[in-house]
Amino acid sequence: MIRVLLFEHIQNAYHSLRSTKTRTLLTILGVAIGVASITTILSLSGGVAQTVSGQVKALGENIAIIRPGVKDRQFEDFTSPTEQHYATSSITEQDIQDIKTVHDVESVAPLMVVAGSIKSDTSTVDRGTIVATTPSLADISHLPLRDGQFIDGVTNKDTATIGSQLAVDLFGTDQAIGKTFKVHGQTFTVIGVLKTTNNPINFNSIDFDHSAIISLESGKNFHGGVAQIQQVNIRAKNTAALQTVIHKIETKIVENHAGEKDFSILAGKEIAEPTSRYFLAIAAIMTIIATISLFVGGIGIMNIMLVGVAERTREIGLRKSVGASNSDIIWQFLIEALIMSLIGGVIGYIGGYAVAFIISTFLTFSPVFSWQIALATLSISLTVGVIFGIYPAIRAARKDPIESLRHYH
Repeated sequence: MIRVLLFEHIQNAYHSLRSTKTRTLLTILGVAIGVASITTILSLSGGVAQTVSGQVKALGENIAIIRPGVKDRQFEDFTSPTEQHYATSSITEQDIQDIKTVHDVESVAPLMVVAGSIKSDTSTVDRGTIVATTPSLADISHLPLRDGQFIDGVTNKDTATIGSQLAVDLFGTDQAIGKTFKVHGQTFTVIGVLKTTNNPINFNSIDFDHSAIISLESGKNFHGGVAQIQQVNIRAKNTAALQTVIHKIETKIVENHAGEKDFSILAGKEIAEPTSRYFLAIAAIMTIIATISLFVGGIGIMNIMLVGVAERTREIGLRKSVGASNSDIIWQFLIEALIMSLIGGVIGYIGGYAVAFIISTFLTFSPVFSWQIALATLSISLTVGVIFGIYPAIRAARKDPIESLRHYH
């Protein structure tokens, strides 16, 4: 009996929506736009996480990174960004030395990003990245060389390995071995050029194609001889030893910092979290905007349902007069709302991925497909249908059958 009634409600909803095609299509479009926006955001942000996760797996999953600050304060970083921006790094060179002594640690690479322009005789690059580090970075991050060599402990401290695109920007060619450039008046000689990686989003948060890599000692010269370390990359000898290594490192650094845990150690899936807080902020704002557009789509559902209730007052009276209960009327109109929201959700899901793939052609990563996104969009669509369809349905059910039959349309 219930199955028969449900089929009848769906059939009635189909005929009712088909009789008002234009209004129905516009209402569905409103829901589809909101769902498409959310799908685009979720798929692209998921693509970022998948990209970084894939990098970590490719490196052997025996990588850990240390960053200054406590990871639980991410929300506070959005509300008070200047506190982190002007804070001195809590990670010291002594911490680096102690990390190297931990059993099963294979290699350690501190990263220090130096602000400033990169100048050659003919060009100036204002947006290039200057990375002060140690030779171990090439091993841990698998940085491929195109020409020359990576910085090491034997070469002069005023040497650098640069990204392929930075070489082109500075010298007009990627054949840059032996050429020189200046940072804050200090001259560096290029001894190596990296292969093009085309991967600006990575767990180092550095676009190596546009970077100049110098020694940590050279980088310290720009900060009064003090290393301002933003990140430390650590490779354990094997995956099984990683957690033990992390525990020992944490213990040592806490002892160095007088019992204060003013740093974060990330490993595994934690490294795959989006590395750019700016990207997270943009994604959050876009999600809010998408939610507003979905809310507008829901109002469209309510509007067309209320119009439908007004236009079908006599029909409601007739149905009640032949025995239809209030719940039958509620389900009749609620199913109409659910059908519109569900169709809008499916269209929005497909359209959202289409937009995401178009956007990804200008990016270095692809949107991710997952059942979680499909479930989320389906759930959101049905929720919108219920929330904005229940009031018109209840209003229809409360109509008096006698008064309804007097309504002539």
